[in-house]
Amino acid sequence: MNKLPIAKRAQILSMLCEGMSMRATSRIADVSINMVSKLLVEAGKFCSVYHDENVCGVTAKRVQCDEIWSFTYARQKNVEGSKAAPAGSGDTWTWTGIDADSKLIVSWLVGGRDAEYANAFMSDLGERLANRVQLITDGHRAYLEAVEGAFGAHMDYAQLIKMYGEGPKTPERKYSPSEFVCAEQRAAQGKPEKKHISTSYVERQNLTMHMRRYTRLTNAFSKKFENHVQMVAIYTVFYNFVQIHKTLKVTPAMEAGLTGSVVEWADILEAMDATVPAPKRGPYKKSKRSDHS
Repeated sequence: MNKLPIAKRAQILSMLCEGMSMRATSRIADVSINMVSKLLVEAGKFCSVYHDENVCGVTAKRVQCDEIWSFTYARQKNVEGSKAAPAGSGDTWTWTGIDADSKLIVSWLVGGRDAEYANAFMSDLGERLANRVQLITDGHRAYLEAVEGAFGAHMDYAQLIKMYGEGPKTPERKYSPSEFVCAEQRAAQGKPEKKHISTSYVERQNLTMHMRRYTRLTNAFSKKFENHVQMVAIYTVFYNFVQIHKTLKVTPAMEAGLTGSVVEWADILEAMDATVPAPKRGPYKKSKRSDHS
């Protein structure tokens, strides 16, 4: 099967990570939408493995966690009435754990917002950390049991619980967030430093996430749950290893000591190609036709 050159595939992945839609990417890169979709799946699967293999043994001081909402195919309230809604339709939450100093995305998970996903997310986060850290989350109750189950007593853990008011009921209110009232810092375990109880870095990362799939009030939402997961995997590798952080002047992976240089998309694609087995040739069949005929 024909495969696009590495330079062309690197261009496509860069455009997707910079916020372009799949169809816009196909038009500008001059490739079919099917080629873009195929690369999304292949690169997403490899990037998930790449993250697992390279983001481990992370030494950090403070880790902030948060969840960001999006939806797949249709909003949760509209799934039941939708025609042929695929599996995974409805509310889709992305859990993220970021090192407050290196800005490295240590762990991520896409799925629901219940206790099962909280436990899976915290378990994965704990396996990637090499030392005791101060962990900060929002006030989501599922975190309490999940943190205890994943870390036991080896954690200084605090929650930042934010209070919001309803605000005036005006037409503009529909498209604006609720008015912030106050925030409560609550030490849940160990001895967390009060001055570092904040989720600002992880919330800023959620705000600046370039993928169009998180842009609200548009038609850029994911149509398939699997594609959403693959795109998050691609973006995480892009953010950690490829893109230079404007404040740090290096990539988060370099700041965290996971790599000594910027990783190019070409390097990742070459590694991905190396994992694909060579096509098998069928058995040689000698022609029945005589050489002198």
